[in-house]
Amino acid sequence: MVGSERIVVVTGASRGAGKGIALALGETGATVYVTGRTRNEGDSPLPGTVFATAEEITRRGGHGVPVVLDHGDDAQVESFFAGLRDEHGRLDILVNNALAVPDGLTEKGPFWEKPLTLLDLLDVGMRSSYVATYYAAPLLVANGAGLVVNTSSFGGTCYMHGPAYGAGKAAVDKMAHDMAVDFRPWNVAVVSIWMGLLATERTLAAFAANPGAYDGLAATAESPEFTGRVIDALARDPKLMDRTGRVLIGAEIAQELGVEDTRGQQPPSHRPFLGNPPVFSDAVVD
Repeated sequence: MVGSERIVVVTGASRGAGKGIALALGETGATVYVTGRTRNEGDSPLPGTVFATAEEITRRGGHGVPVVLDHGDDAQVESFFAGLRDEHGRLDILVNNALAVPDGLTEKGPFWEKPLTLLDLLDVGMRSSYVATYYAAPLLVANGAGLVVNTSSFGGTCYMHGPAYGAGKAAVDKMAHDMAVDFRPWNVAVVSIWMGLLATERTLAAFAANPGAYDGLAATAESPEFTGRVIDALARDPKLMDRTGRVLIGAEIAQELGVEDTRGQQPPSHRPFLGNPPVFSDAVVD
């Protein structure tokens, strides 16, 4: 399906990876529903709102639709997808990106010395990905084709920010594999994409607070839009269903499909020092 005909939902897209993904998919001419909690500038310590993201999508040639939505509230999620069904009757791409980022996530030290609120990652992140896909499923199935993407990271297999973060990422990776089994008869692919270090508002603030400390990392950081370009290429790939159920490294798929970042560079894969994606069993036990 060409970009201008696509109906897309990107969750958690007020800023960061979600915003970048939404902008990149919007540039294809798609109608992109942007969900998030931030209605007004100042509601969050970081810049960005669902309205600003949607407006930028429209400026770039797509059709951005802002949706103020708390992905910790299942009833709100159900209502949103019911409205999408009434409006379009289908969905082409769902990107599960909403993630709670609690204070203390990147603090050093063992998990028991960090706030217990890190478990919020398992609510808006792990659980919300399941809930959004649950309510989106009938719309994806109605197409006879579609794509679900869980944004994830190398933290799914290596130690990164502690066990709460790692458990959340490992869960959405396995969820992609298992959902792919259920979706396969309807030609709907589900993948998890490991992103590299992203030059998001949060990351840039960390760079600014510690000038010089991240020079090597900053040079190889992926733009927030890079993963959106990868998702667009995957959606157009005739071999998409061969990839369903897998955990993919975004930088490697980009090289394979000829996707460049916004400055024309090819971000490196961090596989050599962060490790390999998991390989799941082909066994199916109903």
